[in-house]
Amino acid sequence: MYKNRDRLNTQFIRLQLENKQRGYLHPSFLMETRLQNAIKNADLTQAIKILENINKDQRPVLSTTTIRSLKNSLICSCTLFTRAIIAGGIHPEKAFTLSDVYIVEIESLESIDALADLEYEMLQHFIEVLSNEDISPYSNTINQAISYINENILTDLTLQKISDHCYVNHSYLSHLFKKEVGISIVKYINKKRVEEAKYMLIHTKSSITEIALLFLFCNQSYFTAQFKLYEGMTPKEFRDKHFLK
Repeated sequence: MYKNRDRLNTQFIRLQLENKQRGYLHPSFLMETRLQNAIKNADLTQAIKILENINKDQRPVLSTTTIRSLKNSLICSCTLFTRAIIAGGIHPEKAFTLSDVYIVEIESLESIDALADLEYEMLQHFIEVLSNEDISPYSNTINQAISYINENILTDLTLQKISDHCYVNHSYLSHLFKKEVGISIVKYINKKRVEEAKYMLIHTKSSITEIALLFLFCNQSYFTAQFKLYEGMTPKEFRDKHFLK
C-alpha cells in the first residue's frame, strides 16, 4: 500500500469537513454530464452555456497556489472534453493527441485571464474537431477491428488475432464485418494492403516483388492479381503512370 495512504485519508476527511463548513459543493455531476452530452453532439452553443453556468461556481482548490489550482482545473476540463469527443466518434488517439497539445499550452500560461480564455478556446476547438470528422458508420466492434487492421497492416493478420483484439468470437466478428462493411475481413485486408502499396509504387524504387513481400502477399503474381482487382491495372502499369521521378 502507498506509504502516505493514512495521511491522504486524513486530508480527505478534513477537506470534506472544511467544504461542508463553508458550504462548498463541487460542480454538479448532472451539469458535467450535460456538458459531455453537448460536446458529444457537437452543440457548441449549448456547451458554452453549460460551461458558463459551471464556472459561475467557485472552482475546487486543487493546489496551494491559485495559478496551479486553475491549471489543474483546466486539465480536468481537458480530460472531460477528450472523453466527450471520443464518445462522439473521434478516434481515441486523435483525441488524446489534441488533449496533449492543450495540456502543454495550459502549462505554458501564467495568467489567470489567459487560462480562463483558453478553457473556452479549448472547448470550441474540441467541438470543431468533432464536427469536421467523418464519423464512421460502423459499430464500435467493427471500428476496433478496422483500426487494428490499419495499424498492423504490415503484420501477419489473422481473423483470430483481430477477434481477440476486439474481445469477440471470430465467427461473430466475421459475420458482423461482412454485414456492416460489405466485404469479408480478408478482402478488406487485401484492399487496404493494395492501397498502402500504391504509395510505395509512387514514392520508392523498391521492386514490385519487394513491395509484394512487404505487404505479405505470398508472391508477386498474387499481388498483381489483387492489385488489378481493386485498381483496374497492374502494379507496373500503375507505377509507369504515377511514379514521381
